[in-house]
Amino acid sequence: MAAPPATVPSVRIVVTSASGANGSGQGTLLAFDRNGHSLGPFAPDAGIIDPRGLHLHPDGRHLYVNNGDDRVLLLDERGAVTASTAPMERLNPGGGAISPDGRYCVTARTLRTVVAFAGDLSGPGVPLVADDVVAFPRGLAFSSDGGLFLAAGATGSSGVAAGVILAISPAPERRKTRLVEDADLSPLDLTLAPNGNIVTSSEVPFGLEDAVTSVREYDFRTGKVVRVFRPDGSVRFRRPRGLRFAPDGRLFCVSRDEVVAFDFESTKMLGAVVRFDQLHGQALELFPP
Repeated sequence: MAAPPATVPSVRIVVTSASGANGSGQGTLLAFDRNGHSLGPFAPDAGIIDPRGLHLHPDGRHLYVNNGDDRVLLLDERGAVTASTAPMERLNPGGGAISPDGRYCVTARTLRTVVAFAGDLSGPGVPLVADDVVAFPRGLAFSSDGGLFLAAGATGSSGVAAGVILAISPAPERRKTRLVEDADLSPLDLTLAPNGNIVTSSEVPFGLEDAVTSVREYDFRTGKVVRVFRPDGSVRFRRPRGLRFAPDGRLFCVSRDEVVAFDFESTKMLGAVVRFDQLHGQALELFPP
């Protein structure tokens, strides 16, 4: 029997719906209530173009949006823009994360590096690691000491899994180590679990309709696979992308037409929180109502 639909606490589920090369979605941010009912566009007049990464500001009342026009935006709870970066040539921002020193850092997919911005988005972005650190940076997450975990993703429908997650030591050394090398992995978004382990969404072979999709957990010290989370037939789980942990520890993943939930302790699929045709979700965030 399929699991009943999962619910989340009284928050809005905000999803970046990609357009253009990333999928024929809405090209904006979409909001849903805790029961998966559509609330419409989150920010209809904010100048959002083909949004990618999405991250909650540390104050809990603002959202960073990695925009498709080589900018990063900061939105308030009404969806109004309160700050933005100047366009940065070849930024092509993907995922984003808050560094231990409070900067907002994004994977710069054309520059093939990670760029750090001041938390209030004032001033220019600066490279956090060397250019060309990987061929195509996707998700990223920081350890408490300032070290960086970076997913090296595939770049197109090549049918080849990249299978690599880098561990980059804190500044000033920024020493690069291939922590995870897994033939069954093509990493996309990446986050850290409450237990400190690395969790990443995966699609192998990347970009193909019959790809094997999963969410995978790796030991943050050894890089060994710990567990694999797979759909149970109650959801389609095509093109999994952004990941988020809810305060109660449940794990959420946005995919092409769904936001699905897993019980992180048991790996059990809890079902779809959101179903929305042609969602083409890239990232999600849980935001106060």
